[in-house]
Amino acid sequence: MKVKIVADPTAGGKAGYELFAAALENNARVFGLATGSTPISTYDEITASNLDFSKCISINLDEYVSLAPTHPQSYHAFMQEHFFDKKPFSKSYVPDGLNPDEQEETARYEKLIAENPIDFQILGLGRNGHIGFNEPGTPFDSITHRVELTQSTIDANARFFDNEKDVPRYAYSMGIGTIMKSKEILIEAYGENKADAVKKMIEEPSTEQVPASVLQQHSNVTVLIDQAAASKLTKKY
Repeated sequence: MKVKIVADPTAGGKAGYELFAAALENNARVFGLATGSTPISTYDEITASNLDFSKCISINLDEYVSLAPTHPQSYHAFMQEHFFDKKPFSKSYVPDGLNPDEQEETARYEKLIAENPIDFQILGLGRNGHIGFNEPGTPFDSITHRVELTQSTIDANARFFDNEKDVPRYAYSMGIGTIMKSKEILIEAYGENKADAVKKMIEEPSTEQVPASVLQQHSNVTVLIDQAAASKLTKKY
């Protein structure tokens, strides 16, 4: 793991942009994308730049089950707002949250990724150590699957919905094994509420109870964190 500590999320966005730009310069053509508040500063830097993804493919990590692409809290809508409307790809893929056939949808998405191996994957880090919607206890060799969200993840996402009861209880997500096939991975985390997860991810033994700790086993990972998220680390980076 290469650990880069920045002052704040704004500085993180600039550093994240530089990694995207370098990947594109090095002929990355398939980009795995994440949603949530964490990557927004990076996406803002990218969409304000002259980077051109028109010959590239994007594949998103996950999507809520039961939300239509037009729902304002769907990850389709998030990506349109924060990335695709300003920087379109030749093709962009997001799981189909309206497909009720779990086996069909997860097999379709896994096949799509196998046919378009991901060159550069961006991840956010959940407060409980999750990546994508892979919650604690998810096997490290898991492939794309339907996930029952934990209450802590539902609580974290409730701020985006009018009522907590409106938060979806399930999502389709790339599996940990699927994510680990990416050639290069960037994981970002900002804020003091991510400090425990950051320490477990970087400095403690790799365990399925902290899904992000699997990244210790990947050969090309950059961890991008701000001072607050780095506050519980005990080593110098």
